Amino acid sequence: MTPGAPCHGCRDTERLGRRRFFKLLASGAALALAGVGLGTRPASGTRARRPGSVPVAGPAPIVADAGGGPPLTLGDIPPPRPGAPQLLWHAPAATQQIALTVDDGYCGDCIAKYVEFAQSSGIHLTMNPNGIYADLWTPSIVAATRQMVANKQVQIGNHTWDHANLLSLSDSAIQDELNRNEAWIQQTFGTTARPYFRPPYGYYNQRVIQAAADIGYTQVVMWNGTFGDSSPESPQALMSLAEQWLQPGTIMLGHLNQPTILSLFSQIESIIAQRNLEPVTLDEMFGTSRAMG
Repeated sequence: MTPGAPCHGCRDTERLGRRRFFKLLASGAALALAGVGLGTRPASGTRARRPGSVPVAGPAPIVADAGGGPPLTLGDIPPPRPGAPQLLWHAPAATQQIALTVDDGYCGDCIAKYVEFAQSSGIHLTMNPNGIYADLWTPSIVAATRQMVANKQVQIGNHTWDHANLLSLSDSAIQDELNRNEAWIQQTFGTTARPYFRPPYGYYNQRVIQAAADIGYTQVVMWNGTFGDSSPESPQALMSLAEQWLQPGTIMLGHLNQPTILSLFSQIESIIAQRNLEPVTLDEMFGTSRAMG
């Protein structure tokens, strides 16, 4: 897929909660946000191109020439810790915390401006990039991100290498998707994404999450709020969703795909401040750490 191409499956049909249906009106258009159960989710559409998965034998070494300077001093990358999968839809307890999570990354300017926003605001967030768009992570942006990772302001999660629909893959192919992206994350950002992963499209079933958990991805990151920015939308529609879903305990879904949000960061920051919300990484929300993985 070329940068700027449509993100098949990153649509607002991505799911918001298990057994609820939300209807939002923004600029006269109804945005339906449907629930997800633990059963199989049928696919809606296919990707225009999906490179073959490349098996990864084990954790890749953290190298100095990955585009972001020397390796971070984060300690050794911890080994995988297989276990039972757990679905994460919201904060684990009553809290003023919110987790801003941003996926994909086929818009280079969106990546750059999100990183600049994190730097200038100090807001904590979790990025879930696809390694297939690695060329859009320029050396300077990687260096800035690595520094925020080292400072525990930014966390990197695994969203698979090329945003494949995992329901259609074998167990080994699911693991290859995650392992290949993990290798890129380690080389580029000097950290591990384990144990967090977000299934592309929000599509999963018990087999998918167990295959992921078997290689250490035990925390399946879902969401209960969205900016709706996986595809083009108006500023009014995006801010309507921000007003609706920036609430205590929310795991907020965003994307590094569309430029609309780039001019709205100050308004989003104002909502967060007015509501006394505390943006945190997933580690901070769920009490995990990169040293443990």
